[in-house]
Amino acid sequence: MRRAAVVGAGAVLALAAVAVTSAEESAAAGDDAEARPMPDFLGLGLWRVFTRLPRRTRLDVHDVSGRDRRVLWPPSWQVCTQYPAAGTGLDRRTTVMIGVVRKGESCPPRVQSARR
Repeated sequence: MRRAAVVGAGAVLALAAVAVTSAEESAAAGDDAEARPMPDFLGLGLWRVFTRLPRRTRLDVHDVSGRDRRVLWPPSWQVCTQYPAAGTGLDRRTTVMIGVVRKGESCPPRVQSARR
């Protein structure tokens, strides 16, 4: 009786290990399936960046005007620069960097020449 319980417990542990391994493989495959191309945000409002990127995307937003202002209200800002470039595949390890200025301001000349 005791031997049957040990064998049964061993079988349950083996099945659990297989189930965990297959779940990890399917999750990894799901991450690759979610790799989408980077949209083109240049000239658009910053709010579009927040609504179009997957919610788990790492995002670094900074003011490129040279005034080093904090970006507190995204609808008030427009995109001047983006990294990676439009069309580049995004995965969960990619950090998207967005350079912005307040709406109504023009992007600085140094930024305009650098992105072409």
